[in-house]
This record gives sequence, C-alpha cells and structure tokens, in this order.
Amino acid sequence: MPKFMDVHHGMKDITADGLREAHQDDLAIEGQEGVHFEKAWADPESGTVYCLSEAPSAEAVQRVHERTGHPADEIHPVPLTV
Repeated sequence: MPKFMDVHHGMKDITADGLREAHQDDLAIEGQEGVHFEKAWADPESGTVYCLSEAPSAEAVQRVHERTGHPADEIHPVPLTV
C-alpha cells in the first residue's frame, strides 16, 4: 500500500499529550478510510506536525484528518524507503 507523509502547520506549542491525543483520534477512525497512521512527530516551536501513514490515497488521509479536526496542509507520497 502507498505511504504518505503529511504536514500540519500552525500547531505551535503542541505538547506530547496533545500530539498523542490527535494521533489517537486518527487511529480511532483510520480503518473507515483504509488508512493506517504509523507515526507522528512534532516541533512545538515551529508548530509543524508530521504524520506517516499507509493509505489507498492522499485523499483518504485527508478525510481522516478532516474528520478529527486537524486537516493536513500538505500531503506527500513517499514512494521510496530504505
């Protein structure tokens, strides 16, 4: 299944608990769109959050994020990994 890295901006001062909560919200409904969120990272100073997922499409990733209240600003396919 294709992998995607999505990026969220404007989450300045996000805490570890806030990141965990947002990630758990995604995990709770990811199966409804055939998505699996693997990991999330955040830089509280810049307000940037990154999420790595496997999904049938970038649109499926965005639908999950929209439903949980934090739509992605960017979604990039990740066709190669090592």
